[in-house]
Amino acid sequence: MKAIIRTRYGPPESLRLVETEAPSVGDDEILIKVVASSVNPYDWHATRGQPYLIRLEDGLRTPKNPAVGIDVAGIVAEVGKDVRAFKLGDEVFGRGIGALSEFALSDEKHLARKPSELTFQSAASIPCAGVAALRGLRDKGQVHEGHSVLINGASGGVGTFAVQIAKAFGASVTGVCSTKNLEFVRSIGAVDVVDYTVTDFTRLGTTYDVVLDLVCNRSLRNLRRALKPEGVLVIAGVGTGKWFGPVLRMLRAKVTSPFVRQQLRPLVAHVSTTDLNDLCSLYQRGQLVPVIDRTFSLNNAPDAIKYVGAGHTRGKVVVVN
Repeated sequence: MKAIIRTRYGPPESLRLVETEAPSVGDDEILIKVVASSVNPYDWHATRGQPYLIRLEDGLRTPKNPAVGIDVAGIVAEVGKDVRAFKLGDEVFGRGIGALSEFALSDEKHLARKPSELTFQSAASIPCAGVAALRGLRDKGQVHEGHSVLINGASGGVGTFAVQIAKAFGASVTGVCSTKNLEFVRSIGAVDVVDYTVTDFTRLGTTYDVVLDLVCNRSLRNLRRALKPEGVLVIAGVGTGKWFGPVLRMLRAKVTSPFVRQQLRPLVAHVSTTDLNDLCSLYQRGQLVPVIDRTFSLNNAPDAIKYVGAGHTRGKVVVVN
């Protein structure tokens, strides 16, 4: 099979397209013939091995696993003997290992059946970003009808899902984005928009029930200014630190939260079948439409990762086989 691999940490240009054997299937694993995958900021960081903290799991000097890509949509090609929920030929999507290839591995806990009306490209865009938005708003923010919600980073991969999900929950949504994306963010459900190139939303004097921070370009103190006295700040951005990324920021939030009326909640979202099915339900009710910025071929997957790493995507970036 063809696969994008990393044999060392470095820029996306260091990735290689190779011919290799399809991965063997364990008793509880599922082999997926990949139709489409999508790129996340995680792939950018994992390719470069930064923040360095991720190397504790991935390998200190070189990656333990050369596979790249975690969002996958495709067709079940083989199942282990202990798999019960899926069978050969099922159209599925979710989180996998080595999604930037012709075949990827996953398991029952991280996959869902793809609705027939949902394209493989759209399905591939959902798992990591969609689940992060859902859990950030539903579980951490506990957003419900009548809430006011501000989303910092509303035009990105997670942000485009978050705007639509918050609206589906009955919230009034304000999106923070650049000038070129103002009307776009309005079009997907924001009732108000803030141009971060012109205005600092933390100094407007407007406060919200929930702030979902996907950018991490404001201090916790400044973000709290945008919260109501008992509001909730959900921190889901990847951060920019070379050594620890978002970890120190999340620790500061956890340490600070018990001593203030406002609630500061870090978000680490893990893809699950239940959450994927909940997102499918929103899609089938017409309340969630994946936004795809650009589509790349598997041969050009390194360019897709480089594009995502630049940090200016509108929605998701998809790779098709």
